[in-house]
Amino acid sequence: MSKTLAGTRMLLVRHGETAAPDRFHGAESDIGLSTWGFAQAETLGTMFLAEQASALFCSHLRRSRDTAQAIGRICGLEPVVIAGLHERAIGPLSGISREEGWAIYADCKQRWVNGDLDFSHAGGESFADIRRRVVPVLESLAESHADKTIIVVAHGVVIRVALASLLAGYSHADFDRIAIEFASTNDIRFDGTAWRPHALNQVVARSAIRPVA
Repeated sequence: MSKTLAGTRMLLVRHGETAAPDRFHGAESDIGLSTWGFAQAETLGTMFLAEQASALFCSHLRRSRDTAQAIGRICGLEPVVIAGLHERAIGPLSGISREEGWAIYADCKQRWVNGDLDFSHAGGESFADIRRRVVPVLESLAESHADKTIIVVAHGVVIRVALASLLAGYSHADFDRIAIEFASTNDIRFDGTAWRPHALNQVVARSAIRPVA
């Protein structure tokens, strides 16, 4: 990762692997990290140490807070919780297996890619709902941390919506091609006028991750 000399640099990070990665976890689920997820978070902290970030933010959900706390311990930053960064509300999908719920989720994704941004299954947030909730938060953070590097730990669907909504050259049609792995980092820059991607979905190599003692 390289540093920028002007504008806000945001390292937008997905939390580490959850304790049940084979299940859907929406805003309704406060599941924690797996052992591997904690190791991923510690590795992120070590990686970010050289970035000299000035601030660290996360959602209130445990998987995000645990990831941010591990990063913060290493980087000397106290995580600031922003409730509006929480994962998408998915109602009855939350907690069920990905195999069981995939058809419902896939239908939502396709509807969004096709431009139906207000669509959602019953009990779930739409693309437009998430955009209204999350984008103003990220824009505010960028404006209040001009010419600095900040770390924001959030969630997979939320990050996809944010990137599709903010980045120059991207739109809702790109939602399904934006991969967001556990503990991945998206290095995006705001120059006061536009957001541009520097590196997306940077995944820590498994060989670089050491189990947490």
